[in-house]
Amino acid sequence: MQGYATSRCLSLSLTAGALASLLALALAPTQAQSAGTQAARAAAPVAPPAAIDRAQHDFDFETGLWRTQVRRLAKPLSGSDRWLDYTGTTRVVPVLGGRANFAELAIAGPAGRIDGVALRLYEPATRQWRIHYANLRDGALTAALTGGFAQGRGEFFGDDTFDGRPIRVRFRIHCPQPERCLFEQAFSADGGQQWETNWLATDTRIGDGGA
Repeated sequence: MQGYATSRCLSLSLTAGALASLLALALAPTQAQSAGTQAARAAAPVAPPAAIDRAQHDFDFETGLWRTQVRRLAKPLSGSDRWLDYTGTTRVVPVLGGRANFAELAIAGPAGRIDGVALRLYEPATRQWRIHYANLRDGALTAALTGGFAQGRGEFFGDDTFDGRPIRVRFRIHCPQPERCLFEQAFSADGGQQWETNWLATDTRIGDGGA
């Protein structure tokens, strides 16, 4: 699962009818434009949809149900070396053809429960992912972490605050085996010069995510 620290939320909506009207006005081509567009389409080679952008399927490996073991640093950026242990499950569900997905976390330990959800959104223009997390204790999304995968490893960075001070956040994903994935979150209070790991998770697949 993903890194899990602070909170804020953003939403925007537009009625379907209003959106359809705006698109119709903005995109309606003239007769000449329509003819030119049709000629260009006929001349241009058409790439198979699967070959256009495979990066939007970067998270397909994680779809399903996982047994999750977590070690969390009790007090990040305080000099403390006390770690807390949790166990539970993570369920990952793709939406929009894999261009977004939800990861539901439910873990518990001697220090209590952590229930949360991670929202991962793909941006085709940059071929990168944005990751948001919400702890259900407050129900608000964190600032986004942005990044992607290279050679099977994911790395994501973002700016946030912790205990009132600005920090950099780094999140890494690595699966040494198809049925086993490792996750690591770290904070930096000096702009990324030094990092302190505060979240280590190991996921082991136990199902395909079906009910």
